[in-house]
Amino acid sequence: MLNLIIAEAALELVPSEISGHATVRNDARRRGIDPAEILLDRSIHHAAMLRLKEDYKRGRPDLVYLTLLTVTSTPLYQSGAVKVYLHTRDDLVLDFMEQTRPPKSYSRFRDLMQKSLREKPESGLITVRESSIPGLLNRTRPDLVVGLSVQGKPVKLEDLAGRLTGAKRPAVVLGGFPKGHFTPETTKVLDTLLRVDANPLDAHVVAARLVYEVEKLSRAQR
Repeated sequence: MLNLIIAEAALELVPSEISGHATVRNDARRRGIDPAEILLDRSIHHAAMLRLKEDYKRGRPDLVYLTLLTVTSTPLYQSGAVKVYLHTRDDLVLDFMEQTRPPKSYSRFRDLMQKSLREKPESGLITVRESSIPGLLNRTRPDLVVGLSVQGKPVKLEDLAGRLTGAKRPAVVLGGFPKGHFTPETTKVLDTLLRVDANPLDAHVVAARLVYEVEKLSRAQR
Protein backbone atom coordinates (compact mmCIF):
# COMPACT_ATOMS: atom_id res chain seq x y z
CA MET A 1 0.00 0.00 0.00
CA LEU A 2 1.42 3.35 -1.08
CA ASN A 3 0.29 6.22 1.15
CA LEU A 4 0.17 9.42 -0.88
CA ILE A 5 -0.05 12.60 1.18
CA ILE A 6 -0.87 15.88 -0.56
CA ALA A 7 0.57 18.22 2.05
CA GLU A 8 -0.07 21.87 2.94
CA ALA A 9 -2.64 21.94 0.15
CA ALA A 10 -3.92 25.26 -1.15
CA LEU A 11 -7.45 24.26 -0.16
CA GLU A 12 -9.30 26.32 2.43
CA LEU A 13 -12.47 28.27 3.03
CA VAL A 14 -12.24 32.03 2.68
CA PRO A 15 -10.44 33.38 5.79
CA SER A 16 -12.43 35.75 8.00
CA GLU A 17 -10.01 38.65 7.41
CA ILE A 18 -11.01 38.93 3.73
CA SER A 19 -14.60 37.64 3.82
CA GLY A 20 -15.85 41.21 3.57
CA HIS A 21 -13.82 42.09 0.48
CA ALA A 22 -15.87 43.03 -2.59
CA THR A 23 -14.53 40.19 -4.76
CA VAL A 24 -15.47 37.64 -2.11
CA ARG A 25 -18.90 39.16 -1.41
CA ASN A 26 -19.72 39.33 -5.11
CA ASP A 27 -18.70 35.72 -5.64
CA ALA A 28 -20.77 34.59 -2.66
CA ARG A 29 -23.77 36.60 -3.83
CA ARG A 30 -23.65 35.03 -7.30
CA ARG A 31 -23.58 31.56 -5.78
CA GLY A 32 -26.11 32.27 -3.06
CA ILE A 33 -23.98 31.20 -0.08
CA ASP A 34 -22.20 32.82 2.85
CA PRO A 35 -18.77 34.32 2.00
CA ALA A 36 -17.16 32.25 4.78
CA GLU A 37 -18.43 29.02 3.19
CA ILE A 38 -16.76 29.25 -0.22
CA LEU A 39 -13.34 27.97 -1.24
CA LEU A 40 -10.59 30.50 -1.51
CA ASP A 41 -9.77 30.74 -5.22
CA ARG A 42 -6.96 32.82 -6.68
CA SER A 43 -8.69 33.09 -10.05
CA ILE A 44 -11.64 34.86 -8.41
CA HIS A 45 -10.34 36.37 -5.17
CA HIS A 46 -6.93 37.61 -6.28
CA ALA A 47 -7.37 41.20 -5.12
CA ALA A 48 -8.55 40.10 -1.68
CA MET A 49 -5.79 37.52 -1.32
CA LEU A 50 -3.06 40.13 -1.56
CA ARG A 51 -3.81 40.86 2.10
CA LEU A 52 -3.09 37.30 3.20
CA LYS A 53 0.11 35.87 4.63
CA GLU A 54 1.85 33.59 2.13
CA ASP A 55 -0.80 34.35 -0.46
CA TYR A 56 1.43 32.83 -3.16
CA LYS A 57 0.89 29.35 -1.64
CA ARG A 58 -2.87 29.64 -1.28
CA GLY A 59 -6.15 29.62 -3.17
CA ARG A 60 -5.53 26.88 -5.77
CA PRO A 61 -8.17 24.20 -5.26
CA ASP A 62 -7.83 23.41 -8.97
CA LEU A 63 -4.31 22.04 -8.38
CA VAL A 64 -5.64 19.77 -5.64
CA TYR A 65 -8.46 18.65 -7.93
CA LEU A 66 -6.09 17.78 -10.79
CA THR A 67 -3.85 15.76 -8.48
CA LEU A 68 -6.72 13.82 -6.95
CA LEU A 69 -8.33 13.20 -10.33
CA THR A 70 -5.03 12.02 -11.82
CA VAL A 71 -4.12 9.64 -9.00
CA THR A 72 -7.57 8.15 -8.56
CA SER A 73 -7.82 7.43 -12.29
CA THR A 74 -4.81 5.09 -12.25
CA PRO A 75 -5.11 1.28 -12.26
CA LEU A 76 -2.89 1.11 -9.16
CA TYR A 77 -5.30 3.27 -7.17
CA GLN A 78 -8.36 1.48 -8.48
CA SER A 79 -6.84 -1.84 -7.40
CA GLY A 80 -6.71 -0.55 -3.82
CA ALA A 81 -2.91 -0.21 -3.69
CA VAL A 82 -2.83 3.57 -3.13
CA LYS A 83 -4.26 5.43 -0.14
CA VAL A 84 -4.72 9.21 -0.46
CA TYR A 85 -4.64 11.78 2.33
CA LEU A 86 -5.18 15.48 1.76
CA HIS A 87 -3.59 17.76 4.36
CA THR A 88 -4.40 21.47 4.29
CA ARG A 89 -2.35 24.42 5.48
CA ASP A 90 -4.90 24.82 8.30
CA ASP A 91 -3.92 21.35 9.60
CA LEU A 92 -7.04 19.53 8.51
CA VAL A 93 -6.67 16.06 7.00
CA LEU A 94 -9.21 14.75 4.51
CA ASP A 95 -9.05 10.97 4.54
CA PHE A 96 -10.37 9.36 1.36
CA MET A 97 -11.75 5.86 1.72
CA GLU A 98 -9.86 3.42 -0.47
CA GLN A 99 -10.93 3.51 -4.13
CA THR A 100 -13.03 6.64 -3.59
CA ARG A 101 -12.88 8.95 -6.60
CA PRO A 102 -13.66 12.68 -6.77
CA PRO A 103 -16.45 14.02 -9.02
CA LYS A 104 -15.48 14.42 -12.68
CA SER A 105 -16.89 17.95 -12.68
CA TYR A 106 -14.76 20.62 -11.01
CA SER A 107 -17.84 22.54 -9.84
CA ARG A 108 -19.13 19.43 -8.07
CA PHE A 109 -15.68 18.84 -6.56
CA ARG A 110 -15.62 22.44 -5.32
CA ASP A 111 -19.03 22.03 -3.69
CA LEU A 112 -17.95 18.73 -2.10
CA MET A 113 -14.79 20.27 -0.64
CA GLN A 114 -16.70 23.27 0.68
CA LYS A 115 -19.16 20.98 2.43
CA SER A 116 -16.42 18.72 3.80
CA LEU A 117 -14.38 21.60 5.20
CA ARG A 118 -17.47 23.21 6.67
CA GLU A 119 -19.09 20.13 8.23
CA LYS A 120 -15.95 18.03 8.96
CA PRO A 121 -17.67 14.62 8.63
CA GLU A 122 -16.40 11.86 10.91
CA SER A 123 -17.66 9.03 8.72
CA GLY A 124 -18.36 8.37 5.06
CA LEU A 125 -16.28 8.32 1.88
CA ILE A 126 -14.38 11.40 3.03
CA THR A 127 -13.66 12.12 6.69
CA VAL A 128 -12.06 15.25 8.09
CA ARG A 129 -10.05 15.61 11.27
CA GLU A 130 -7.65 18.13 12.72
CA SER A 131 -4.08 16.91 12.30
CA SER A 132 -0.63 18.14 11.40
CA ILE A 133 1.67 16.19 9.10
CA PRO A 134 3.58 14.78 12.12
CA GLY A 135 0.26 13.78 13.66
CA LEU A 136 -0.87 12.05 10.48
CA LEU A 137 2.39 10.13 10.19
CA ASN A 138 2.20 9.14 13.83
CA ARG A 139 -1.27 7.73 13.18
CA THR A 140 -0.48 5.90 9.93
CA ARG A 141 3.03 4.78 11.01
CA PRO A 142 4.76 4.40 7.63
CA ASP A 143 8.15 2.67 7.60
CA LEU A 144 9.49 5.06 4.94
CA VAL A 145 8.56 8.72 4.46
CA VAL A 146 9.74 10.39 1.26
CA GLY A 147 9.16 14.06 0.51
CA LEU A 148 9.35 15.32 -3.07
CA SER A 149 10.62 18.84 -3.67
CA VAL A 150 13.03 20.74 -5.93
CA GLN A 151 15.04 21.29 -2.74
CA GLY A 152 15.72 17.55 -2.46
CA LYS A 153 18.49 15.34 -3.75
CA PRO A 154 18.06 14.15 -7.36
CA VAL A 155 16.70 10.67 -7.91
CA LYS A 156 15.47 8.69 -10.90
CA LEU A 157 11.80 7.83 -10.68
CA GLU A 158 12.42 4.16 -11.31
CA ASP A 159 14.94 4.07 -8.44
CA LEU A 160 12.47 5.79 -6.14
CA ALA A 161 9.78 3.31 -7.17
CA GLY A 162 12.15 0.50 -6.20
CA ARG A 163 12.64 1.95 -2.73
CA LEU A 164 8.90 2.38 -2.27
CA THR A 165 7.98 -1.12 -3.36
CA GLY A 166 10.68 -2.47 -1.07
CA ALA A 167 8.99 -0.92 1.97
CA LYS A 168 5.93 -2.30 3.74
CA ARG A 169 4.07 0.95 4.41
CA PRO A 170 5.74 3.71 2.38
CA ALA A 171 4.46 7.27 2.37
CA VAL A 172 5.18 9.93 -0.25
CA VAL A 173 4.57 13.58 0.63
CA LEU A 174 3.78 15.96 -2.24
CA GLY A 175 3.29 19.70 -1.95
CA GLY A 176 -0.29 20.72 -2.73
CA PHE A 177 0.58 24.38 -3.33
CA PRO A 178 1.53 26.35 -6.48
CA LYS A 179 4.73 28.01 -5.23
CA GLY A 180 7.11 27.83 -2.29
CA HIS A 181 8.38 24.92 -0.23
CA PHE A 182 7.38 22.68 2.66
CA THR A 183 7.34 24.22 6.12
CA PRO A 184 10.09 23.17 8.54
CA GLU A 185 7.48 21.20 10.51
CA THR A 186 6.85 19.01 7.48
CA THR A 187 10.48 18.72 6.40
CA LYS A 188 11.72 17.57 9.80
CA VAL A 189 9.56 14.42 9.82
CA LEU A 190 10.70 13.20 6.39
CA ASP A 191 13.18 10.35 6.16
CA THR A 192 14.49 11.83 2.94
CA LEU A 193 13.79 14.77 0.63
CA LEU A 194 14.18 14.06 -3.08
CA ARG A 195 13.55 15.69 -6.44
CA VAL A 196 12.60 13.87 -9.61
CA ASP A 197 13.34 16.72 -12.02
CA ALA A 198 15.60 19.74 -12.12
CA ASN A 199 12.60 21.99 -12.74
CA PRO A 200 9.53 22.52 -10.54
CA LEU A 201 6.67 20.27 -11.63
CA ASP A 202 3.00 20.48 -10.73
CA ALA A 203 1.91 17.94 -8.13
CA HIS A 204 -0.40 16.11 -10.54
CA VAL A 205 2.46 15.55 -12.99
CA VAL A 206 4.75 14.17 -10.28
CA ALA A 207 1.97 12.02 -8.85
CA ALA A 208 1.06 10.55 -12.24
CA ARG A 209 4.66 9.68 -13.12
CA LEU A 210 5.38 8.24 -9.69
CA VAL A 211 2.28 6.05 -9.51
CA TYR A 212 2.98 4.76 -13.00
CA GLU A 213 6.56 3.75 -12.10
CA VAL A 214 5.39 2.00 -8.93
CA GLU A 215 2.67 0.24 -10.92
CA LYS A 216 5.15 -0.97 -13.56
CA LEU A 217 7.53 -2.32 -10.94
CA SER A 218 4.73 -3.96 -8.98
CA ARG A 219 3.58 -5.80 -12.09
CA ALA A 220 7.09 -6.91 -12.93
CA GLN A 221 7.53 -8.36 -9.43
CA ARG A 222 4.39 -10.50 -9.58
